[in-house]
Amino acid sequence: MTSRLPLLQPLAALLCSTALLFGGLLPGAAAQALGTAKLATDLQPYAAASTATLPELGWAKRLSGQMHVKVLISSSSADASLASLRTQILAAGGSVFYNYLSVRAVAAMVPASSLATLAARTDVLSISPNRATTRQGSLLQAASGAGSELAPLAGASALDGRGVGIAVLDSGIDWSHKSLLGADGKSRVRGVVDFVALGRKAVEKGWKKGIDYSPGNRESVDGTRYAAGDTAYLPSATLPDPYGHGTHVASVAAGAGGYQSPDASGIAPAADLYDVRVLDENGVGNMADVLAGIDWVVQRSRLANIRVMNLSLGAASTESFLTDPLARATRGAVAAGVVVVAAAGNGGKDAAGAPVYGSISSPGHEPSVITVGAANLKDSARRSDDLMATFSAIGPTRGSFTFASGSRWTDNLIKPDLVAPGNRIVGALSTDLTGSPGSWNLLATSYPELTQVAGATQAPKQTLMQLSGTSVAAPAVAGAAALLLQANPGLTPPLIKAILQYTAQPLAGANLLQQGTGALNVEGAVRLAQALRTDIGPAIAAGTLKAGGSLLAAGKTLPLARSVLNGESVPWSRAIVAGGGHLFGGDALFTRYQPIYDPGLVWTRQLVLRSKVSYLPAVQGLPANTVPSAIVLRSAGSQSLITAGVRLLDSVALSPAKRSHVLLTPVRTLAARADAGAGVQLGLGFSSLLGSIVGEGFILSEGFILSEGFILSEGFILSEGFILSEGFILSEGFILSEGFILSEGFILSEGFILSEALAGSGATGDPTLLGE
Repeated sequence: MTSRLPLLQPLAALLCSTALLFGGLLPGAAAQALGTAKLATDLQPYAAASTATLPELGWAKRLSGQMHVKVLISSSSADASLASLRTQILAAGGSVFYNYLSVRAVAAMVPASSLATLAARTDVLSISPNRATTRQGSLLQAASGAGSELAPLAGASALDGRGVGIAVLDSGIDWSHKSLLGADGKSRVRGVVDFVALGRKAVEKGWKKGIDYSPGNRESVDGTRYAAGDTAYLPSATLPDPYGHGTHVASVAAGAGGYQSPDASGIAPAADLYDVRVLDENGVGNMADVLAGIDWVVQRSRLANIRVMNLSLGAASTESFLTDPLARATRGAVAAGVVVVAAAGNGGKDAAGAPVYGSISSPGHEPSVITVGAANLKDSARRSDDLMATFSAIGPTRGSFTFASGSRWTDNLIKPDLVAPGNRIVGALSTDLTGSPGSWNLLATSYPELTQVAGATQAPKQTLMQLSGTSVAAPAVAGAAALLLQANPGLTPPLIKAILQYTAQPLAGANLLQQGTGALNVEGAVRLAQALRTDIGPAIAAGTLKAGGSLLAAGKTLPLARSVLNGESVPWSRAIVAGGGHLFGGDALFTRYQPIYDPGLVWTRQLVLRSKVSYLPAVQGLPANTVPSAIVLRSAGSQSLITAGVRLLDSVALSPAKRSHVLLTPVRTLAARADAGAGVQLGLGFSSLLGSIVGEGFILSEGFILSEGFILSEGFILSEGFILSEGFILSEGFILSEGFILSEGFILSEGFILSEALAGSGATGDPTLLGE
């Protein structure tokens, strides 16, 4: 046993660094040594002594002959105002434009020469460029199991998303389009904010020097100023969505298009909508504005019942979810109780048509969000002919981070989580208030073929267009989340993800990295949600729901794990992905409370992180515990993650004949193996050990140690320069050059072996080696 202890030391160094990252500050000498390692890869050249030959980019510009950069600086400071950091930015000749709530970070513009000094601060975790974000490029209801398929489950009132708010962070919403009106003829767009206009008018497109425009020093846009019909920083009153993407996305989630043929209704046609404009008239934005939009949503989430946020956009990031600002902000939103749905991206194949593994964009690489790929309906409501859309981005996630110790972490998480219809989906076409053809949006006028919708009369304010991409698949899942919350308001974001994965239908020929656990099945998800208690979220928050406690509503049992849609029998996957690389199944997932359903908890491989949300006291007539004031991320304490009774399905990874790896095996095959009895029922369950550690080994009733699950080894070979179809370039690329090498059995991706001391009864190994 002791002979293996030295092998733990590299892992100990990594975990010790992790504890520093999330639980405290580096000592000064270590911070200086770390230097530009805290800078994102694409930012590092701009911190060099000479930047004369470096190009100007959207986030890099020469002012008075000196290179300046727009950045997002993430911090571990206990001071939510980040006063010291802001002061140093101003002293360096820069400006502060936003101090965020959803993530401890500021958006700033600084001289490039100051980057190294800022990175050396002990309270700075990472510095990222303010990268561009862009959009990710009824039949829908029938094919998804929504609409009339839900009538038998609706009871006295329709299941249509009524009363649930969906925030759409995009290019705007044509609030006067007939698809987005309620039964009373009034718009269901209940609030509007335009961060594109704010950035242009208030801070000179982000290049104004010497100002601190963070919320503490200007009129706040926080939730204390919320009122019904909130319209801060209004977009154009006559042309609310000049690009056209956001309106189409909103209609897929919540359009009510039954007034005409073709019926272009979305999944939740009575849900409320919140227009958070973060993309401009060309469909382009930046991370700083997206983060500000996330803040706006989080601060209003309880006041306006905004339970769902859709992000049909992506940024080209090679950063790990540990430091990527979009990932961290969405994690904070989930901790505050908001279901965050993100498009996986459209880089699933290269120019030759070959699949591209590792092409998930940010924030789709964040473990806590629901990342959605695209399926092709084949223009039919039948489920049996559905296939994966070949453009849909494929996992695993490939973001990386180098710890202070020099250890390199590569995320390698299974994504997407599931897929939804995303090929030639018909939705609303935005115009100005007149609806005249001359006022159609940029997408429609640039690509008239998008408006060739069979049967559409294209009457003013009833115009339709069709789009393809994971950006139209994501809002279908956002709408589904709204239906689940209408059916059961007590569901938490991670529990909604689990329900959607468990009830998804595996598509033919596609593996976990292509489709997650399968295609969206709204009917099955609603039935499962209705079987559960309606007080789960409040009980978790109050600490009264303990691991293993009953999740079933009084008198309820789990429904049959199969749906009948359009006359076809649709099997469920009956599996979820958790911990980044483990497959779980079994009735206990939903009959008993699993701690991974706590929205503040994120478990990814050997890391367990917890976000704590603080709320303002009673203020300006609003009750206490209504408006979030801060969200702090730290390492989680020792606790259970998955309880006894759940089935661990990692053993379906290996075929006795070929020993083929689970990641490349069709999900239908995996589901069949699980139904045939593959897997093992947990006795003791999974627990986190010693604070931030969920070791590569977990203590099970049989006494063996399991490694990191289905994680790819470091033999996953990547080439350079892959260009995503949505128009942005990934700096390191995600194209496989010669295929890829998968780890056999349970080899750890970083090459570390956990000491057997961790498996012994009461034995925990040498705490000093574990960074404790």
